Amino acid sequence: MPEFIDAHGVTIVYDVHPARGAARAVVQLLHGVGEHAGRYGALITALTDAGYIVYADDHRGHGRTGMKQHGDAARLGHLGPGGHQAAVAACWQLSEIIRAENPDLPLVILGHSWGSFLTQILMNRHPDAYDAMILSGSALRLPGSLNAGDLNARWKANGATGLEWLSSDPQVGTAFHDDPLTVEAPLLRLFGLVDAARLFGRPRKNPGHDVPTLLIVGRDDPVGGPRSVHKLADAYRARSGFTDVTTLVYPGARHELFNELCQDDVRADVLAWLDARFPSRA
Repeated sequence: MPEFIDAHGVTIVYDVHPARGAARAVVQLLHGVGEHAGRYGALITALTDAGYIVYADDHRGHGRTGMKQHGDAARLGHLGPGGHQAAVAACWQLSEIIRAENPDLPLVILGHSWGSFLTQILMNRHPDAYDAMILSGSALRLPGSLNAGDLNARWKANGATGLEWLSSDPQVGTAFHDDPLTVEAPLLRLFGLVDAARLFGRPRKNPGHDVPTLLIVGRDDPVGGPRSVHKLADAYRARSGFTDVTTLVYPGARHELFNELCQDDVRADVLAWLDARFPSRA
């Protein structure tokens, strides 16, 4: 289990999953708030089977990193010294490690939910570092386009767990609740007002690097949803000048597309998109 020390002395735990056969590219996977990289097993297996090396960390305050950092599961989700800016910097530190260890391979950055916001921030700061970007369950990071309220509001009913917004598969909410490394508290409570406000922003104007971009979203995703994601795609075209921007909307799906009933289709679509841009080296 590799790890590195960030600028604030926090140990960041990550995994490296080797590709099966000749590697065609590296995927850096960024998970969402309150969870950890261990929830992406099926996606990671699909990527490695298709020839992609996958690096996936547990972010600041989360998963195995959070347990090393805090020593107390009750503190999971809290980012610690340096806050959100340190969380972004640690993800960039891992990107630099990946580049150093795989200098001849393209680097794809794939972020889900909060991980997609971290990805957007990294893309604004270091556009030259990445050869493609995939955003899952994302949103345009502006008030009115990013839901800061109750994400489970539309599923209120007797017996509701509060986790129905994650997936239309009820087993996903149960597994999330039972996972000792997940946190159900909302982002605002975990991060605080100042760090939550640091999520806001827009795609960078004219970064000078054209990055193929895939945005995937469930039609019933309460975080941003299709309307917000289409606005984000338009911003990447108009502000950043990206010429290869694809948006896929999944009917009946909620927030966690990689844990949805249609997850086989989602993985197949992601792989088809990647394979078209990074041909096999076998």
